Amino acid sequence: MSTMDLFADASPEPAPLTPALRAAQLRERLHHHAHLYYTLDAPEIPDAEYDRLFRELQAIEAAHPDLLTPDSPTQRVGGKVLDAFAPVRHAVPMLSIRTETDTEASGAEAFDARIRRELKLQDSDPPVRYVGELKFDGLAMSLRYENGVLVQAATRGDGETGEDVTQNVRTIGQVPLKLPDDVPAVLEVRGEVYMRRDDFEALNERQRQRIATGAKGEKTFVNPRNAAAGAVRQLDSAIAADRPLSFFAYGVGEVAAPAGHSPHWQTHHDMLMQLKAWGFPVADLTAVVQGAAGLVAFHQRIAQQRDSLPYDIDGVVYKVDDLALQQQLGFVTREPRWAVAHKYPAQEEMTQVLAIDVQVGRTGKLTPVAKLAPVFVGGVTVTNATLHNEDEARRKDVRVGDTVIVRRAGDVIPEVVSVVAEKRLHELQIFTMPRHCPVCGSEAEREEGEADYRCTGGLYCPAQRKQAILHYAQRRAVEVEGLGDKLVDQLVDSGRVNTLADLYSLQLNDLAGMERMAEKSAQNLLDALEKSKQTTLPRFLFGLGIRHVGEATAKALARHFGQLQAIMDASEDALSQVADVGPVVAHSIHTFFAQAHNREVVQALRSAGVQWPEGEALAPTEMPLAGLTVVLTGTLPTMGRDEAKDKLEALGAKVAGSVSKKTSYVVAGAEAGSKLDKAQALGVPVLDEAGLMQLLEGVQP
Repeated sequence: MSTMDLFADASPEPAPLTPALRAAQLRERLHHHAHLYYTLDAPEIPDAEYDRLFRELQAIEAAHPDLLTPDSPTQRVGGKVLDAFAPVRHAVPMLSIRTETDTEASGAEAFDARIRRELKLQDSDPPVRYVGELKFDGLAMSLRYENGVLVQAATRGDGETGEDVTQNVRTIGQVPLKLPDDVPAVLEVRGEVYMRRDDFEALNERQRQRIATGAKGEKTFVNPRNAAAGAVRQLDSAIAADRPLSFFAYGVGEVAAPAGHSPHWQTHHDMLMQLKAWGFPVADLTAVVQGAAGLVAFHQRIAQQRDSLPYDIDGVVYKVDDLALQQQLGFVTREPRWAVAHKYPAQEEMTQVLAIDVQVGRTGKLTPVAKLAPVFVGGVTVTNATLHNEDEARRKDVRVGDTVIVRRAGDVIPEVVSVVAEKRLHELQIFTMPRHCPVCGSEAEREEGEADYRCTGGLYCPAQRKQAILHYAQRRAVEVEGLGDKLVDQLVDSGRVNTLADLYSLQLNDLAGMERMAEKSAQNLLDALEKSKQTTLPRFLFGLGIRHVGEATAKALARHFGQLQAIMDASEDALSQVADVGPVVAHSIHTFFAQAHNREVVQALRSAGVQWPEGEALAPTEMPLAGLTVVLTGTLPTMGRDEAKDKLEALGAKVAGSVSKKTSYVVAGAEAGSKLDKAQALGVPVLDEAGLMQLLEGVQP
């Protein structure tokens, strides 16, 4: 017998289902998606979609109690125990908490009203005291301690029986292995294993690098929750240890202590503070609040901080603080009456991919972007979502026409999380990154070991034009004082500047009529442009924005070759002979100057009057400070730090940003800080400005 696809289009209109058939259908689908989520850690639909289906089933069962079955998803907590792990019977069931899906203030007010009704409180009675907690997006965990020693860690499982994951949980630094002597003989701590956002991003970046280098069987992770769950369920604890996990405690299960040693906490908050005193991490944002007004304020306060938190949450949890009142309120079926989870708007939703475009960033990076059917997610309407790069698009197998899960958290760029495979009704074309820039037509290259393709158009590519101009004009490059972001936007958008050389063709009347540009400001910019024509070869090279060529590399190239033409004509092998220039950098330089349009821009700049002193290559033996490493700190009496750096590097010294045993000298001026302290601790010679002048004259103090 065939079953209806819950997510299929409503047209043509199907015959209405009886409540019994719809309930059976919902149970089947919810079991399927619960298995994917809890057991396989591979969800196919967003949480919000699962919640909608779950609420629909709850409504049918409430209206038709005879349809309630023992195996209904509404009557159980979680997933099936994996065969790979030993089952653990929970001494105290790990029950779930009812979810309030009304994301407004009314959701908190409704919970408080229910509590007051259950406790038979009058309007004149004082407000109920609650504890507000964060609803972490991780994996629920039970930690069992006997005589203060961790003996077992178990997942929630189905609420009655979980999985023994002790060896993996032992790798989590935040989980104490031994507790103080004053703990009960048996203490079961309940909490959440999760992965911080920065740890998650770092893990995925490592995975991308492994994939890019050809490693087999590697993948990136959909979200921190899945990454954490996958790490906890690793059969090899060494792999779990390699995946950074964290833990928050939020409750207790079984507690057994000898007579006279029982814990004396009377409130939930006191219990949390005791756990914290015993060494368990408890979320700092946990708070005691009074009544409905306190719950609403807590919900709103956490919502404002949600996006800036270092970990994911999908709501908050309210618990009656007084443990005696908790006992009085008791439980209903699978849930405590004295607690509720109050969700925030979903950060994941489903939509359709209408097209896949390739965007060129300001630095030349090519990024595939999915054009989406508009969908409201994370508080805004989303129409575009990044696919990051070709490898990610291929790994996720995103194709035009697919139904996908889109995620947006705060200010994070929306991304396609995964494809809903069951919605792909026929074969669709596989996405392939173009091998030429879609903006300028230049070759798009992917360097060895990197995941991204980049346009080689450089100075020529319109997509990179603004960034190229800003880079060229910055202080450490050619330096055009007064040429900032907003002015560059106006110059490029108006068509007045298309290449770097166009800057030097600007006239007073071109500038004076522009926004926030009076005649005096315009003349100042023209004067700055005229001044910038007198530069140095290292500054000019750096200003061209060649990938991998920073200030130090530009100086090394200028010293090695002496003249720009020699650099432009050099082979990759010849470029590789320069100090600190490896094969990747040599290839980047050679590719840049191999593009005819880049050479044309360089020639146009020289024709516009940009010039610098050139000479013969300077041999390393002619560099009196070659081999020395110098660190600058503080303010010198007469010489700026940039000037000092330039003079030292011109004589062959390396100017470093931190002090180590390998540092030759530290030059310290007024208000020198920790670098001076470290130099003195390591015995590194410290020079003042007079000592620096001696060094620049070739005399080592």
